[in-house]
Amino acid sequence: MKYKIQLTLKAKKDFLSLDINVQKRIVQKLRFYISEKNCLEYAKKLKNPRLGTYRFRIGDYRIIFDVNKRGKISILLILKIKHRKDVYL
Repeated sequence: MKYKIQLTLKAKKDFLSLDINVQKRIVQKLRFYISEKNCLEYAKKLKNPRLGTYRFRIGDYRIIFDVNKRGKISILLILKIKHRKDVYL
């Protein structure tokens, strides 16, 4: 299944505030995840859906996201990109 990534305005700000090396690592890992047949195999479902439905772990950073399915197109809507100590606040 092919996935498309969309970032909220907050997620874009989070991403741009990170160090360039961290940004590169996140982009590389997200490309890997969306190239897989089922990227949710690498995600963890969150217990508190108020923050988002799923999260990816990329080193010390967490990508909080929701999935929107419309027919055969799936969209990963990234809500937050934060360090693990700050993401769940």
